[in-house]
Amino acid sequence: MTADPEHPVVHGELAELRRRLDVAYARVEGGLNLINHRTEETDKELDDLSNRVVALEHARWPLPAVAVLTAVGALVVTIWQALGG
Repeated sequence: MTADPEHPVVHGELAELRRRLDVAYARVEGGLNLINHRTEETDKELDDLSNRVVALEHARWPLPAVAVLTAVGALVVTIWQALGG
């Protein structure tokens, strides 16, 4: 790189620019690493939540079964009351 005689390059200014560039690069790299870590943690939490939802869906009673049990209970109570219970 040749310096234009009208605009002399000051080595201290170049060193300062390089230092600022290195600091900015480190900040960006650190930010990207943090975002990557948070994304991995979010993925783990999402997988855990998905597994919990699947477990809850398998453990719940289907609505028709609940309706049948309610109807049978009501029938038993009606018969019991009709027989003078």
